[in-house]
Amino acid sequence: MEFLSLLYVVPTLYICFLIWRLFDQRRDQECYLLDYQCYKPTDDRMLGTEFSGKIITRNKNLGLNEYKFLLKAIVSSGIGEQTYAPRNVFDGREANPTLMDGISEMEEFFNDSISKLLARSGISPTEIDVLVVNISMLASVPSLSSRIINHYKMRHDIKVYNLTGMGCSASLISLDIIKNIFKSQRSKYALLVTSESLCPNWYSGNDRSMILANCLFRSGGCVILLTNKRSLRHKAMLRLKCLVRTHHGAREEAYGCCIQKEDEQGRLGFHLGKTLPKAATRAFVDNLRVISPKILPTRELLRFLVMSFIKKLKKSSSPKSSSGGNITKSPLNFKTGVDHFCIHTGGKAVIDGIGMSLDLSEYDLEPARMTLHRFGNTSASSLWYVLGYMEAKKRLKKGDRVFMISFGAGFKCNSCLWEVMKDLGDGNVWEDCIDNYPPESLANPFMEKYGWINEVEDPDNYELPDFLK
Repeated sequence: MEFLSLLYVVPTLYICFLIWRLFDQRRDQECYLLDYQCYKPTDDRMLGTEFSGKIITRNKNLGLNEYKFLLKAIVSSGIGEQTYAPRNVFDGREANPTLMDGISEMEEFFNDSISKLLARSGISPTEIDVLVVNISMLASVPSLSSRIINHYKMRHDIKVYNLTGMGCSASLISLDIIKNIFKSQRSKYALLVTSESLCPNWYSGNDRSMILANCLFRSGGCVILLTNKRSLRHKAMLRLKCLVRTHHGAREEAYGCCIQKEDEQGRLGFHLGKTLPKAATRAFVDNLRVISPKILPTRELLRFLVMSFIKKLKKSSSPKSSSGGNITKSPLNFKTGVDHFCIHTGGKAVIDGIGMSLDLSEYDLEPARMTLHRFGNTSASSLWYVLGYMEAKKRLKKGDRVFMISFGAGFKCNSCLWEVMKDLGDGNVWEDCIDNYPPESLANPFMEKYGWINEVEDPDNYELPDFLK
């Protein structure tokens, strides 16, 4: 009888062990953000109003119409005069960059931000198991990731991914790589390095679709430390809940709306096409369609289904109105499942469009607007400056949910949801200026200095002022 009882007990214990092991492994598949470090270049790289005008005038390929276009773009961009540019711009060599200009620009960021992050977290470079680096518009041999490994003397068996050409949404793509690695490997540290190299990508021609990028992009970067170690859960700042990637590269108008190419004179630049708003809208809508059921409560999804059903019953026979490629208001209330919105600072129009689509208040849009004003569009790292603003303002409380949205060439829209693991409010890249934000009014120094150029009625017969000659 004892033997027969044992025959029943052993399989039961084994099954219980397998269930526990499965549950145990799933707990190790979490992705925790331990810390992050946004990069603040030195003050000698700060791009003031007057110097911005001088940079424009150095391009002798521009006429008055191009000057008007550029200055009008700067005036209406929402960018302030405390943003940062590469050193070769201050040296007057933006039209003739070298490979070392780009590499030095990136190494200055690497050596500053990675060192600060590792020192603050108490993690040795030899403890890093995974390194993912995304710099879209600079490729070197050895790779930029190899330069980091060499500088910090990381382990020979570190898993390395070096991404190029992924655009402004590359940091969430890098995050997705790390998340998938964490699913199959236990107790790992991962370092995500995200930035963009502006040195070799300054456009010196007169094609309007390409000179616009000179007005929008600024120097910046961020380093993020992640882990799936459950023992560090109590130290984590954020926990990744879900991540969705949308790629419309198969559609020609989406593929060609943001593309690096040469103009008719052979000058390399970054083309921003007229189909960009339409491509962004489609990618955004498709992305929301997938991620909405993952982040919104059941009651909101049921409300949406009921309202959609009623709307179909009342549907009139009148022709549908076209949005003309503009982002329209979502029928879902995302505030039922999201507490904070971390929006890519692609430009004022991007922030306004997402705000209108998700029916967000000025309070919700404030972090993105202030980040655009203070740091400009720092490409893939911009999301983390927005997050830093929320943290510096002590908005992030334990249990809050943060929704990140980013767009990128390809055309891509990537988004993710984080859960705040503890009350956040430590000093970061915003520490020395957060008390000045938001200002009572976003004074535009560019408008005060260059707004007059919009009043010129006959550009062909107008003589340029001395400082624009």
